[in-house]
Amino acid sequence: MEREPTQENHKPLQVNPIKHSQPMGAALAFMGVEGCLPLMHASQGCASYTKVFYTRHFNEPIAMYNTSVSDITAVLDGGDYSILMAIENITKKNKKLKPQLIGLHTTGLTETKGDDVRGVGMHIEIPYCYVNTPDYEGGMESGWALTAKSLIEQLCEPSLEIKAEKIVLLPHVSMQPIEVERLKELCSSFGLETYALPDLSTALDGYLDEGQGKLATGAITVEEIRALGDSSTVISIGSSMQIAAEALVSKNENIKHIHFDHVMGLEASDNFVATLMQIRQIDPLPSIKRWRGRLQDAMLDAHFLTGSSHFVVTGEPDMLVGMCALVRSVGGTVDAAISTVRSPVLKRIEAKRVFVGDLEDAKDLFHKTDLVISNFHAERLLHDKKHTGLVLRGFPNYEELGNQLKNDQHYEGSCYFLFEIANKLREVKHHG
Repeated sequence: MEREPTQENHKPLQVNPIKHSQPMGAALAFMGVEGCLPLMHASQGCASYTKVFYTRHFNEPIAMYNTSVSDITAVLDGGDYSILMAIENITKKNKKLKPQLIGLHTTGLTETKGDDVRGVGMHIEIPYCYVNTPDYEGGMESGWALTAKSLIEQLCEPSLEIKAEKIVLLPHVSMQPIEVERLKELCSSFGLETYALPDLSTALDGYLDEGQGKLATGAITVEEIRALGDSSTVISIGSSMQIAAEALVSKNENIKHIHFDHVMGLEASDNFVATLMQIRQIDPLPSIKRWRGRLQDAMLDAHFLTGSSHFVVTGEPDMLVGMCALVRSVGGTVDAAISTVRSPVLKRIEAKRVFVGDLEDAKDLFHKTDLVISNFHAERLLHDKKHTGLVLRGFPNYEELGNQLKNDQHYEGSCYFLFEIANKLREVKHHG
C-alpha cells in the first residue's frame, strides 16, 4: 500500500510538535564516536536545551559543548573565530581532556550567517569533522544521518581492497544503544568483524567511569572510521541512512550495499538473518532459531488482543515504518501514522492515514483509537482518556527510566514490543 504522505491542514506553524531539530540529531550522532567532543556552533541556550533534553531522556551525563556565539558576536567577531576560541578555552580549562575528534555541527543562526566551518578546520590540530545542520531544515533523523555521512566523507580513507568478513551497520537515529549492541552481537555470532556508525552501544547506558560526561563514549574510534573503506558490506537500517551508505561505497566501489527499512517483526528479521547467512555461508546459532520460535509464539499470543485493536503511531519516519509493520503483522489496524518530517519511506507504511504533522493533528484521533504509540508529550493529551492506552516510544521519554535499554529490534526485541502493547491493550480494554 503506497500513498503520498500529506501535510495536514497546511498549517503555518506546528502546535505541540513531535519534531526535533537537526542539530540535536547531529549531537547524538557525535556521541557515538569514542573520545569525540560534540561542539554545537550556536548560543549557550541551544546547546543547553539539547544537553537537558538528552540528560532527561537517558538519565545520564551528556557530553555537549557550544561556541557561545550570539547574533551580535556572529556578525561582529565572525563565527569562525568563535569556533577556535571555544576549542582553545575548553581544552585549556580541562587539561586532562584529550579529545580524539572535534564534532562541529551548525544551527540556524550560524548557517544564516554563512560561517566557513570547513575552512576553520585548517587551523585545528585535533581531528575535525563538520556537518551543516540548520534547524530550519529537516529534523532529528536527518541531522543524525548527515553526521554519519560527514564522518565517512571526511574521515574514511579510500580503498580498493576488501576484507570479506568485515561489515558496517548504519543504524537510524531511533535505535537505542541496546538495540545497536544486540544487532552487532547478532552479526558477530556469524563470525563477522562488525562496526556500527554512529555506535551508541557503549554510550548512555549507565556505565559509570572517571570523567563521565566530558567526552563521548561511543564504541567506534576515529581510526576505525578511517579504516571502514575495506569493508565488504555496508548495511543501512532506515531510509535516512542510505546517504551514509552511498558515501561509504564511494570510498570503495567493491563494497556491497544492502538496505533494510527496518529490522522489526518476523519477515524483516528473517531477511536480515538470511543476509548474514549469505555473507558467511553458515547457519545461524541455535539461540537465534530459538528466538525466532519465540517471536512466532508471541505473534500468536498477542494477536487475540491486537487483531481487534486500532492504533495511532507518531515519530521519526524510520521508526514509524518498523512499528507500523509489526503492528500490522499481528492484525492491528493503524488508523494514522504521523511523521515528524517527510521521507520516501512513508509511502510504504500501511495505514489509513499517513501524514506529516504534530500532536494537535493527532489529538482528535486519540479518543477514537485503542492504543497510541508516541513520545512523552502525548501523555498529557491522554491522561483523562481511560479507554485509550499509551506506549511511550521515540524522543523524548521523560516518564520512564531505562530508555537506552529498550529493545524493539529483531526477533527478541519484537517479542518484547508485542507483549508490551498486548498487555497495555488488555489493561485499557478490561480495566480501563
